[in-house]
Amino acid sequence: MEKALLVGVDLNNEEDYKLSLEELGNLANACDMEVVGIVEQNLPEIHKAFYIGTGKVDEVKEEAAESGADVVIFDNSLSPMQLRNLQDKIGLPIMDRSILILDIFAKRARSVEAKLQVEAARLQYMLPRLVGLHAALSRQGGASGSMSNRGSGEKKLELDRRVLEHRLAECRRELKEISAQRRVQRKQRAESGVPRIALVGYTNAGKSTLLNAMLDMYGSDEINTEDKKVMEKDMLFATLDTTVRRIEPKDHHAFLLSDTVGFIHKLPHHLTEAFRSTLEEAKEADILLQVIDYSDGHYKEQIAVTQKTLKELGAENIPILYIYNKSDKVDEDMLPTAGANAKASKNKLPIVIGDSIYMSAKEKAGLEELVILIEKKLSCGYKECSLLIPYTDGKAVSYLNENAVVYDTQYKEDGVLLRVNCKTQDYGYYKKYMV
Repeated sequence: MEKALLVGVDLNNEEDYKLSLEELGNLANACDMEVVGIVEQNLPEIHKAFYIGTGKVDEVKEEAAESGADVVIFDNSLSPMQLRNLQDKIGLPIMDRSILILDIFAKRARSVEAKLQVEAARLQYMLPRLVGLHAALSRQGGASGSMSNRGSGEKKLELDRRVLEHRLAECRRELKEISAQRRVQRKQRAESGVPRIALVGYTNAGKSTLLNAMLDMYGSDEINTEDKKVMEKDMLFATLDTTVRRIEPKDHHAFLLSDTVGFIHKLPHHLTEAFRSTLEEAKEADILLQVIDYSDGHYKEQIAVTQKTLKELGAENIPILYIYNKSDKVDEDMLPTAGANAKASKNKLPIVIGDSIYMSAKEKAGLEELVILIEKKLSCGYKECSLLIPYTDGKAVSYLNENAVVYDTQYKEDGVLLRVNCKTQDYGYYKKYMV
């Protein structure tokens, strides 16, 4: 296991500085590194050449030698010049927050799309930093034979840049094709009339756990829910691939539930761009479920990060429900009261207040109440009615059974009498059968 020395810079007493540095340690652990020390500095502004002060660079070098660190990680993005200067001065591999997150993503990626997205982001990050990342790339390396340019030789750095640029173009082209396929899939799901709901939130808040719990409780009887579950683990960025599953609660509307990649403080911009096609699931959802780790002392800051990221994606105006997950892990005095005379208690989870629910996905405490909240949020676009559908229009009966909540079915002489709660647009189409 590699040993990492962390370096944090507090610029103008930033409120989120301690949170960011603590999170950097968790990211290092998620990348299978052992944190052996932390060096901090308060600065009014960053040093253009070294990011930290020149005296602090010597301190970092000494601390790295004493702690036996294999790598030094900075809690912010470094410019190509800063990366090169620090590596030359300290004599150890230098990483910043961006490349650390990219390394984690590279280890977690499973699907072809996720792997391409991560590779594109890594290449985009590496291109301006080739010198700092690989000092050996600056050597002269002339070609031979028919490939010879008969001159001083093309720098290996330039050759590598050309290879990287070519591969980046390939990745973008392949991602564009996959993105087109995703758009077709989203269009088909939209045309099906089934509501689309997306799980969003900070990494490790419990989105995958909630998806799996929903599958256990309300997964389709026609599928093996165990095969449809996603990996859930107590670590940052345990899953990267977007997963869409059909949830069918009894006596409620079926809906498509998608799990998206988690957000994090200072998520590299080029990484957000690379995963934009995946995150479109959130942008085109009917409802967002923002999953919040209520047991985390920084949950308010994490809510703010999620809201900021949703705004960047153009998804800030989508109706949202707030899922305060892991509420079973907090002290009872942190739980809100559900009413004037109600006493907060972990044994009384879930607690529903407006568009918020305090629950535990792992313990499956609150799933039924969450489904009811979702139903209420969707209800403005639905209408309850009774329809007498002639036997000649069996397609309509099949469609309503699939896409509406059917409360009652009676077989009459002149057709099938259904009492349903259906989408307003479906009501407009089938109101000719209304009784």
